[in-house]
Amino acid sequence: MPRTGRRPGIGGTRDKILAAARARFGEEGYDGATIRGIASAAGVDPAMVPHYFGSKEGVFLAAVEFPVDPAVFIPRLLEPGLDGLGERLVSFFLETWDSPAGGSLLALIRSVVSSDLAADLMREFVTREVLGRLAVAIKLDHPQLRAGLVATQLVGLAMLRYVIKVESLAGASRGELARWIGPSIQRYLTDRAVTARRR
Repeated sequence: MPRTGRRPGIGGTRDKILAAARARFGEEGYDGATIRGIASAAGVDPAMVPHYFGSKEGVFLAAVEFPVDPAVFIPRLLEPGLDGLGERLVSFFLETWDSPAGGSLLALIRSVVSSDLAADLMREFVTREVLGRLAVAIKLDHPQLRAGLVATQLVGLAMLRYVIKVESLAGASRGELARWIGPSIQRYLTDRAVTARRR
């Protein structure tokens, strides 16, 4: 009697598609990447992409799974105290981008200019899940405003260093960037004068 079910040897198909999707979204953004292009890069039939993920949006959501858990790293950033928090945050941000897991973030940031979905994901994750939690933990006023101000610096840094590749930023070390940008981040997070007009 012939065997039924999944053919042997295709257990890694989903992972191949995800790896290809991260590469395509990272190179081409959301609009430029196609299901056919992702399937070709993965070496699978295009029908396999919707089979596993339902749609282009579905594979995008799976591909840009965020590589860091705010519940884990925020306490570590805060443990040494508020002094130097801005520099530590910039260093952590850059270490994440430079790690192998940073590919999913690159895919996301390349897509934010052309995809409302990508923009929503980036905005929600950066301002609420990361910086919003951080601002609340510091227990200062207007945490979401402070998170938004910090996001202007970090997202702008990511765009200029990793996407546009401005030479002075792309060629700088993480330590240099932390020293240059950290004080501004520190001010946004901890200086009460920043939000004084909102009282």
